[in-house]
Amino acid sequence: MKTVLLANQPTKTTRLLLFQETLTSLGHEVIIPSFRSTSWIAVAREAGSIIRSERPDIVHVFNVPDIIYRKIPAMKGIYFDRLIYDYRSPWGVEMQMLTWLPGRVFGEHYEKILARAADLITTVNSPLGAKVRLYLLDNEVPVRVIPNYPSKTFTEIESGSSSGAVLFVGRISSQEGVGNLVNLAKSMPDQEFWVVGGGPLSSWYFMRKPRNIRLMGWQPHAEVARLIKRAKICIVPRVENVLTPYSTDRSVWKLNEYLNLGKQVVASGITLEEERKNLRVTTSSRLEEILREEIGKVALPLDSGDYRFWEGNREAIKDVYDQVSS
Repeated sequence: MKTVLLANQPTKTTRLLLFQETLTSLGHEVIIPSFRSTSWIAVAREAGSIIRSERPDIVHVFNVPDIIYRKIPAMKGIYFDRLIYDYRSPWGVEMQMLTWLPGRVFGEHYEKILARAADLITTVNSPLGAKVRLYLLDNEVPVRVIPNYPSKTFTEIESGSSSGAVLFVGRISSQEGVGNLVNLAKSMPDQEFWVVGGGPLSSWYFMRKPRNIRLMGWQPHAEVARLIKRAKICIVPRVENVLTPYSTDRSVWKLNEYLNLGKQVVASGITLEEERKNLRVTTSSRLEEILREEIGKVALPLDSGDYRFWEGNREAIKDVYDQVSS
């Protein structure tokens, strides 16, 4: 079975790379095109050319920006047999945050095209599954939830000495809650905060940062695991917005990395799908209050049923591909 996995920046798309690993272990021939440009037009052109050249059995597209794939449905049945649409983020809602309602209408137009052309839809959580089903009308397209859980190997990294730090890992942006992060540090001057990550506006956000914030920049994945293990508590300090209903404990990578390493986690700006040990989900207005409560506690030890690993998706992924190829 030849499968093409498509994303505009495949080497940075963790979900695609984990699908590749699982599908390869299941015996699929997996092709991941890389692109010479980040231009949407150039990526769309190259993706179409690769599909025409490879003539795969299945094309699995990982959405955002969905407009890149707008011509792929017309190629189905000619250059490939089946289409899987991975609805990992609501692109229309993201566009709404940038350009208001017209952006949402524009983005969701292309989401609908792909959803209705798909033979099967994969998604990261139940709210996104419910949203994408609204596009299907009477079309009986199966929708399967494959959560964003980290690989088991992430927990096998050795850690160093423990610390009392509050840890944030991720992109430095308003969407990820950098404003909340800075405010927490200002309100808790005796508490050390570690920040792992970066972004184009990182220097601007931290221009007058409190002294108790330690910036570590982007780190190798193994080092991220060590820093999580060393931290006292980890945070996801997002602000509530139109994306909040679609960001859940099943879709936020770093939240599951924190939890799988046995850390206490305080998160805001997300929706809770499943009660998890050591996880407190709150509103951004109560973030400091809950953080102060949790930082004085000891994390509960994990039992085997508390872990959420990507490897647990293997049978679901096998079923997805068996179903779409039958």
